[in-house]
Amino acid sequence: MNIIQAIVLAIVEGLTEFLPVSSTGHMIIASWLMKVPNSDFTKFFTVGIQFGTILSVVVLYFRRFFQSVNFYVKLFVAFIPAAVFGVLFSHQIDALLESVLTVGIMLLVGGIIFILLDNWFRATENNRDKEIKYDNAFVIGLFQCLAMIPGTSRSASTIIGGLTQKLNKKQAAEFSFFLAVPTMFAATAKKMYDFYKEGIHLSSEEWKLFGIGNLVGFIVAIIAIRAFIGYLTKHGFKMFGWYRIIVGAVILILYFMGHDLQLV
Repeated sequence: MNIIQAIVLAIVEGLTEFLPVSSTGHMIIASWLMKVPNSDFTKFFTVGIQFGTILSVVVLYFRRFFQSVNFYVKLFVAFIPAAVFGVLFSHQIDALLESVLTVGIMLLVGGIIFILLDNWFRATENNRDKEIKYDNAFVIGLFQCLAMIPGTSRSASTIIGGLTQKLNKKQAAEFSFFLAVPTMFAATAKKMYDFYKEGIHLSSEEWKLFGIGNLVGFIVAIIAIRAFIGYLTKHGFKMFGWYRIIVGAVILILYFMGHDLQLV
């Protein structure tokens, strides 16, 4: 992997991690277009740069993360379903993560759902921010489990979960961002530990690329989050639905044409 490939992948990660469009699908296409080698470092890099995007949420919502202990308790309650589900079904999840076909199909299915989403939850569109109770947080956490199917999108699942709990679009998206911090940190730390156990060692040049990737992902994620909140409150989900359908169709076409697409 060269520095241009590292920067582009970090931009893709920062742009798509918190948008309801599946960062996995975009990483597949970006890696295929740039012919990124499917090496141990590539896998380490694409996992590790998520630390930069996680940090962007903490920086953007710094005051919210230090407002009360109750805030952390609710995040923990929402985090529990994914943690339990991940432990119980780790082998099945790993098997799904090998399937590019699953990514393409889920992007298409999710796209159709997003086109219909504004009509389904129109009644809550103008709701004021409500207090998120423990049962609301737990239900949103259950929806997050859907994101273990690659191509579903963690943010898409949790935003829909928030809407079912009568949160308005802005509040549902923001809680999705907050929940990403413990969820993504735990998942990323676990994968990084697995790499460590496998004896993967980076050269000084690879550590440099890794640092640049995290910095770029951090900056781009901040821009993406701010832009997404503004767009979502004004225009809704339909555009993301059509976009998901296009990306899903591209992946499926390339897959059935026999191109070597891989989940990096």
